[in-house]
Amino acid sequence: MALYGGLIVASGGVLAALLAAQGRSWAEWRAHPMELLAAAPPAVKLLAFAVYLSLCTTFLPLPTGWIVAAVAMRQAGVASNALVAATVVGAVGAAGSTLANLFDYHLFTWLLRRRRIARVRQTRLYAAAARWFARAPFVILVIFNIVPIPVDVIRMLATTCRYGRLPFAAANYAGRFVRYGVIAYVTHWLNLGRWAVVVLLALAVLLGAVKVLPAAARRLFGRGANGPSRGVSDT
Repeated sequence: MALYGGLIVASGGVLAALLAAQGRSWAEWRAHPMELLAAAPPAVKLLAFAVYLSLCTTFLPLPTGWIVAAVAMRQAGVASNALVAATVVGAVGAAGSTLANLFDYHLFTWLLRRRRIARVRQTRLYAAAARWFARAPFVILVIFNIVPIPVDVIRMLATTCRYGRLPFAAANYAGRFVRYGVIAYVTHWLNLGRWAVVVLLALAVLLGAVKVLPAAARRLFGRGANGPSRGVSDT
């Protein structure tokens, strides 16, 4: 976790220095960040892309598909053809996401030291999930990193099953490379443009709503069923 924090600070510092070297004031960057970043060199765009994805952890579930498409657009100038876009964007994006997933891995490991949280290993549901995961852990991790799902529990399951850190990182990298590579290839090949970014961002918001709204509704209706809270009189 300390290494993760150091890498984030270091990469953020390099990115800030590169942005400052563009000859624009910070006031201009604050006022028009996307426009100025679009005009920046490809290396700056890729670094900003990697930094963003390295921040997309379980506890900061930022959408990812939209920025993959944004970097892979022909207008971004990162790649000369669809195959190069898929390779470069997929490789850089997978590196950023793997760093974020390793942060989750170590954070979950730390949380499991608490007895209350570690009790999950004693449940029947966990035992069944652990047996299923043990059949092909690497393949399962790769598949769940390729397919975007509203609730990503596989990283937590891999951690509770004490799956090795190196194969965990390799599976995450392979899966994210495929996912981001496909998005980048299609975006560049079909010359989808900015509307693809908007669509992917809208889908991410929709998936986030599917993840959050049911729990929020249960809390809301559960609170209503229990009557008014203590300390508040009826009027």
